[in-house]
Amino acid sequence: MLARTLTVTFDAHDPARLARFWAGLLGREVVEDAGAVLLPGDDTQVGLRFVASNTKKMGPNRIHLHLTSARPDDQEHTVATALELGGGHLDVGQRPEEGHIVLADPEGNEFCVIEAGNGFLAGCGLLGELACDGTREVGLFWSAALGWPLVWDQDEETAIQSPHGGTKAAWGGPPVAPKKARNRQRFDLTPADGDQQAEVERLVSLGATQLDVGADGAVELADPDGNEFCVRRN
Repeated sequence: MLARTLTVTFDAHDPARLARFWAGLLGREVVEDAGAVLLPGDDTQVGLRFVASNTKKMGPNRIHLHLTSARPDDQEHTVATALELGGGHLDVGQRPEEGHIVLADPEGNEFCVIEAGNGFLAGCGLLGELACDGTREVGLFWSAALGWPLVWDQDEETAIQSPHGGTKAAWGGPPVAPKKARNRQRFDLTPADGDQQAEVERLVSLGATQLDVGADGAVELADPDGNEFCVRRN
C-alpha cells in the first residue's frame, strides 16, 4: 500500500501566531504553505497546518493532542514553555491524582502534557497521540484509510499507528458528544502518488461521504462519524 501523509489542520483566528506557539512547543520550523502555515511532520510525527477562519469554538474539540515526557522534569519544562508561549491551564474535571496536565493553546484548543512513564505512548515521540472523540467504527475506517494497523482495540476504544511508529491516533468510544458545528481541527490526507481522484474514490468505498471541493482544489469528505477531512494534491 502506498504511504499517505497525515496532517492535522487547525482553524485559527491568527494562524501565524498559533503556528509560532506550536512550533516553539514542538521544536519545529514554520513553513508558508499555499495560504496556510505549516509545521511539517515526518514518517513518525504528524504535521500541523493552520488556516485562517472566523469560526468560533463550540465546546471541546473532537481532537486534542497529547505531548509526551521522557523524564519527570520534561513534563515541567513542556508546561512552562507552553505558558511562556501564551498557553494556559485548563480545568476539564481532571482529578488531582491524574498525572497528566491539561492546557489550552492561545486559541483555546485543549491539549495534554502526559507524565513520564506512560507505557502506551512510550517511543511515540514528543507529539505522542491524537486523542479523538469517536466510535470504534471510525477508528477502523482510519486504520484502512491510512494503512495504519490497529495497536489497540478493546471496549470500543481503538488506536492506530503508522508502520514507521511515532504519533498514534486513538478514539475513545461511546458516548460520543453530539457534533454541533464544523470541526475546527480536521485530518488532511495527501496520497503519495498524487492521484487525488483515485484516493477519494477509495475513501468513499471505505465509508466516507464526499462533501465539497475547496477553492484550493482540496476535496472535502466526512468520515463515518461525520468528521470533515480533506484529500489534498501533492
